[in-house]
Formats: sequence, C-alpha cells, structure tokens
Amino acid sequence: MARLVGLIALLFLALPAAAQERKEVDLALVLAIDISGSIDPDEARLQRQGYVEAFSDPVIVKAILGGNHGRIAVAYFEWSDSWVQKLLIDWTLLDSEAAIAAFSQRLADAPISIARRTSISGAIRYAIPMYSRSPYEAERKVLDISGDGSNNDGGLVTDIRHDALKERIVINGLPIMNGRPNPFGFPAEDDLDRYYLHCVTGGPRSFVEVARSFEDFPRAIRKKLLQEVADIGPLNDFDIGELGKSRDGVQLAQSAGGRRAVKADDDYTRFVRPEYELGCDVGERRSRDFWQRRFGVTPD
Repeated sequence: MARLVGLIALLFLALPAAAQERKEVDLALVLAIDISGSIDPDEARLQRQGYVEAFSDPVIVKAILGGNHGRIAVAYFEWSDSWVQKLLIDWTLLDSEAAIAAFSQRLADAPISIARRTSISGAIRYAIPMYSRSPYEAERKVLDISGDGSNNDGGLVTDIRHDALKERIVINGLPIMNGRPNPFGFPAEDDLDRYYLHCVTGGPRSFVEVARSFEDFPRAIRKKLLQEVADIGPLNDFDIGELGKSRDGVQLAQSAGGRRAVKADDDYTRFVRPEYELGCDVGERRSRDFWQRRFGVTPD
C-alpha cells in the first residue's frame, strides 16, 4: 500500500504545472511597454525607471501584499511593430517584499531597446494567450498598456480589444503626451488621451492615466499601478498618500471601496466607451498621410 501511495505521489509530481492545482492570486497583471521609434533611448530609460521605482514604493508593496491572497502575478514585455514583442520577465509571483524587490531589480538590470512602428493591436494580441498559460489562478486579469502614439501597424485595435474582452481581460491605458514631434517629424497627437480612452481601454472599471511627459511617467505609473493592484476607483493625490489607512471604515489596500461587484457572467465587451469621433483607425490614416506627404511613399 505504501508503495502504491508513493507511486501516485511521483506521478502527480511528474504532471505539468498546468495539470496540478494552480496557486490563487489576487491579480494577473501584464505590463506592456511601448518601445517604438518615436521613443528615444533616454525616454525608454525613463519609462523603465518609472516601473522600477513604482515596484520599490512602500505604498504599492503594501497594496500588493494586502489582498485576499496576499500575492499577485506579474509579467512584463515591450512592444513596437505588429510582430515585434520582447518578453523581459515572464509570469512572476509577488508574494513577499523580497519577491517584489527581486522583480524590481530584474527590471532595472534588463537591457534597453528601441524598435520601429506602433502596434497596440499587436501588443494586445500577444498578451491574450499569456493569461491562459499563466501558472496562477487569478481573481482579476488586467493588461496595462503604455505608449506615446496611436496604433499604426497591424490589425485594427478595437477588433483585437474585443478578443481580449471576450477573455475577460481588463485593458487600462497610460498614454504619454509629450507635446513634441517624434524623431521622424511626425507631429504630437494632442488627442492621444481620448484615443486611448475610446479605442484601447475596456472592461469593468477600466481607465486611462495620462503622463504629460516622460518626466511625468514615474508619477503616472505609480498612480496607475496603485489603482490596478488595489482595484479601487480613480484616485487623487490624497488617496495615494492615505492608502492603507482607514477612511470611513474602508481599508483602501485591495478594498472593494463601495464599487459595483462584477458578476461571473458579465460580458466584458459591453464595457467600452462610445465610438471615437475621429475613428479608431485615426493612427493608421495619420501615418499614411504623413509618409505620403513627407516622402511620397506609404509604409508597408
């Protein structure tokens, strides 16, 4: 009998991780970072440093460890062209201060790279299967996309967004509005915040947090991560300073905070903003017009 029990135990250990019981986490968070050609190396470093500092912030650490399960899972990749995505850190369990510090250090040590086009749709398409192969069982699935331009490569962003929402993935956005032309002379997109709101984000309590410059990015990503990890409504600076303290009887770290519960059968595709007045293909049209006007060619 003892030999039989031992054999069963060995067979169980030999099973793939997906076949064994998956550890539950409060959140499965994918961070998708724009490294298209409109971003120079200094700006890319500012972006990366923003995430490094955010995961080193004691308030965010407290929020990560303050949920029902006391842990979240995070993955981090960079994206540009439709088929150019670079996975820097695959699914990583953040369940202690040491684990969070190690994740932050891995981000700090990873090399900086820059590519060419801007394909938000490619980033979403790449992210969708990441959740199904995650070794963790998540209460919430969130895709966090940051970038400094609208989609101009690959499929239409709203089509791919629909696919993600069907998988119950919430998409939040962090547009970087630096108010200057990119290195190729392409003008700044003054409506990028509205584009992200109407064309990129979706799902229950999805939101946009705007960085007004690359220098503003660390502040914006800290605030955005705090909202995502704690799963609370829009925050102001007072809320950030008070996170973890009791206010009106509510613990803000991982608190429901009076928000409407999301039902198990909710259709996430319903949680999108009205159609953008300029059209969600505005990035593609602007890109074609720019290259045709500037060089007499259209990009492939």
